[in-house]
Amino acid sequence: MDLLQLTATTGAALPPVLMLLAMGSSRAGADRPAHGWKVFNALSTFALVAALAALALPWWAAGAAAPPDWPRMGPWAQVTALGAVLAVLVQFLGTVIGAFSARYLQGEARQARYSAGLAGVLAAVQVLLLADHWVPLIAAWALVGVVLERLLCFYADRPFALLAAHKKRMADRLADAMMVGAAALAWSEVGTGSLSDLATHLSTAAPSAALQASALLLVVAVILRTALLPVHGWLIQVMEAPTPVSALLHAGVVNLGGYVLIRLAPLLEHSAAARWLLLGIGLATAVLAGMVMLTRVSIKVRLAWSTVAQMGFMVLECALGLYTLAALHLVGHSLYKAHAFLAASDVVREVRIRALRGAFAPMPASVWCAPLAAWLVVGAVQAASGGAPWPWWWSMVMGLAWAPVLWLPTARPGGWRDAATQAFVGLLLAAALTALAHLAHALPLGLADAPATALGVVAAIGMALLYLGQAMVQLQPQALSAWRRWSYAGFYLDEFFTRLALRAWPARWTPQASAAPRSRLSDALAWKTAR
Repeated sequence: MDLLQLTATTGAALPPVLMLLAMGSSRAGADRPAHGWKVFNALSTFALVAALAALALPWWAAGAAAPPDWPRMGPWAQVTALGAVLAVLVQFLGTVIGAFSARYLQGEARQARYSAGLAGVLAAVQVLLLADHWVPLIAAWALVGVVLERLLCFYADRPFALLAAHKKRMADRLADAMMVGAAALAWSEVGTGSLSDLATHLSTAAPSAALQASALLLVVAVILRTALLPVHGWLIQVMEAPTPVSALLHAGVVNLGGYVLIRLAPLLEHSAAARWLLLGIGLATAVLAGMVMLTRVSIKVRLAWSTVAQMGFMVLECALGLYTLAALHLVGHSLYKAHAFLAASDVVREVRIRALRGAFAPMPASVWCAPLAAWLVVGAVQAASGGAPWPWWWSMVMGLAWAPVLWLPTARPGGWRDAATQAFVGLLLAAALTALAHLAHALPLGLADAPATALGVVAAIGMALLYLGQAMVQLQPQALSAWRRWSYAGFYLDEFFTRLALRAWPARWTPQASAAPRSRLSDALAWKTAR
């Protein structure tokens, strides 16, 4: 191993080690929270530099003529192109969230516990990104959930936080069992737990019934871990946790399901049943959660429903075999959602500005013409780039996804001049996003797409129905008042799952006493459930 590879390997191994050191330092300095945050921020910054070195050095050593040679770190770990990119992303978000949390939690009790939990989550995610074996993959994913529960219950006197943590714990344990089953079936068939050996086996032999069953168990585990319908309720109710915890969860942790599917793409694409199951759940989640999001008023709850819809869309892309787009979606969603949660306090100012401008009511003509305009923009960018790297049906899906950006209001203070400016900016944004998707396919991320036309047509029809629902909500809000009540309630799916979960795994708890005086409302909401 030459010096460059040794440096890259060391850089990849340092982030989880440094985060474990930050975790221990936080616990040791519980009586000095300010000093603990300084140590955490310093170690997190060093970890970010190490992750950047692990990403950049193989590219620099390979040059432009050959793909990078990513180092192997023993029999259970392997640096990959996508893993190195996400390691930088995760550590960057962790550093920003840590700096935000130090100010956000100033004066709060249990700050050391919080910073230790944050460091523990980051360390576990970094290990998961390096895993090339079933054992560290399952262990790291399980550890992420266990440590995250401590952050979700940071305010231990809030009953809905305890309820959300209980439902998440149940979903995680079921997902762990599914992952162990998937690993056992694949291991018995391949003869080893290595993920690289699994991909090699699938490239040289037809998938057996055991491997197809393993893919099905993997999909069920991802559904449980990624908060897809109907097990999404805990993700909505963790709004009781501090805002930076929500940013960490929605921007990083919940996206791990998409990464696991991309990492195990060879197993997924050899099982038609697993892909159809993932398509059905992902499409239903994207459509229903997208409609529920339109009826919510609370900014954090609306962002949570947006995350549920985005997770459905991400696993939908994996089911369709569009792994490069799923990876791009993962990165973009993480950056957007972290900013959205950390900037959620600005919503009051934004609402006041909107009130001055008046309510938004789109012109019906722009609603129905927007998909055609978006398709024309997508087609023009594709023609300029020498053709699309994805099938024709995905261009329809992208046009439908970006069409709401082109909706024009019925009235604006600036009249048609402002409307024309908005239309131009919307078209420019759609063109830029399409070009970005082309650029992602040009990068050597080591991903091989495997699009399935039959699944793609179903997905396009589902996204067309979602667009139609969005249009009707904007154009005929009064005519859909009954439907809006059902949508506001999330179609009561979470209530059904909550009753089922508490019957299957009864819980008894009393919220811990808080230092602050309790209100009559909080006393009324105190949750105590027993069989």
